[in-house]
Amino acid sequence: MIVNTQNTLSITEANQHFSRAVHMADRVGEIIIYKRNKPQYALINLEKNPRIEMSDEEKILFVAQRILRQHLNAFKELAK
Repeated sequence: MIVNTQNTLSITEANQHFSRAVHMADRVGEIIIYKRNKPQYALINLEKNPRIEMSDEEKILFVAQRILRQHLNAFKELAK
């Protein structure tokens, strides 16, 4: 098994430096958190790696919010 150490944290480090863990997940999409030297948890950036099961309505809302954030200036211009 090949492990990318850029995408891993110990549970202690993730607990003590949660904002660092979030920034790592933002950068790479997902980090693996180890507990007792075994991969136990994953911290996922849902915009980069949407894995959670959602209803169709939730998916539409999620995508609509992402589009609005990405193109907010264009929507503001169109609203004038």
